[in-house]
Amino acid sequence: MDIKEKAFGYIDEHRDGMMKMWEELVMMDSGSGNKPGVDAIVAKVAGILEGMGGKTRIIEHENAGNMLVSEFGDCKNKPFVIFTGHLDTVFDDPETTKKRPFTIKDGTAYGPGALDMKGGVTLAIHALQALQSVGFDKYGVKVILAGDEEVGHKHSDFAGKMMEEAKGAAYAFNFETGFMDDSLVLARKGVYCFAMEAFGRGAHVGNAPEEGRSAIKELAYKILDIEALTDWSKGLNLNVGVIEGGTVHNSAPAYAKMIVDMRFTDPAMLEAMKAKFQEINDKVYVDGVTCKMTPVSLMQPMVELESSKELFELVKKVYEEEGFGSPKAITVGGGSDSAYTTMVGVPTVCAMGVKGGRNHTVDEFANVESLFMRAKLMCAVMLAL
Repeated sequence: MDIKEKAFGYIDEHRDGMMKMWEELVMMDSGSGNKPGVDAIVAKVAGILEGMGGKTRIIEHENAGNMLVSEFGDCKNKPFVIFTGHLDTVFDDPETTKKRPFTIKDGTAYGPGALDMKGGVTLAIHALQALQSVGFDKYGVKVILAGDEEVGHKHSDFAGKMMEEAKGAAYAFNFETGFMDDSLVLARKGVYCFAMEAFGRGAHVGNAPEEGRSAIKELAYKILDIEALTDWSKGLNLNVGVIEGGTVHNSAPAYAKMIVDMRFTDPAMLEAMKAKFQEINDKVYVDGVTCKMTPVSLMQPMVELESSKELFELVKKVYEEEGFGSPKAITVGGGSDSAYTTMVGVPTVCAMGVKGGRNHTVDEFANVESLFMRAKLMCAVMLAL
């Protein structure tokens, strides 16, 4: 039996343990806004990695879920590979798991974060354990897990720390949610989110309608201006996803607020677009109404590197040789922390996690068998690097 077969054998022998870990992680409520919950799951995974021999550090954030770094082997004096992902979910209700516990039905797993992305974390850990079991030491491995990815690290300096940790890496694999058609991600759009508030003047619309200055009306004009900036040919799209304002139907609304989401492919677009948003903010449609912009979050684009294409070809070759399928390389609109490994020039393949769909919804699902397949894939890829 060769080294790869032994690693695959380890995965086969530990299927029950993998399922148990997956369930345990899903059943820990860790919505991005639930810092105690996120920190608890970070501490749990830190304990697992320490027990495997990892040199483990928890980087604490005051107003966001903590960050976890664990190093296996020599990550300073020899090439190393990054395994990365996140432990927070979009489900902030601390009672979510009571309402929707981890459940298996007809080979499919359900539960908050089962796909995005506690399945990916589970298979990454077990792939590393399988490699340890066969004495793999060609590369060091640095595990980097975020606690606030789903909110774009808006209350932490994770992005800068991630890039610092990634410098000098030979390769990076992000165990974000996988696709049912086996596609792997080489590029992602960036995400810039900001709020725009309008301040008008309230007035009774029956007794003194001419005295009112509608904040909602002002933003209505601005919504059209902002969404008109969408340019599909440049990979740029705008969405006003939240709007609120007013108090009662018979009063001119003195205040309104909207939250804008911008997706973009080129980091160079960001500052130019911010300038355009400022122009829209400053333009007055309703006399007497003023507006203010506030940044909410930023996740840079994952830029497709030539070296990432080469890494994908290796992954694809292994994928096909093992009979797991035939993946294609894709670009997607959703952001991930793969942006920060590519920003420092590390060849990166993303979406290496369990396969599934409908993440960020209550209908999120994950294919159970892909947990084991993708763990084996990662072992085979590491041996082939």
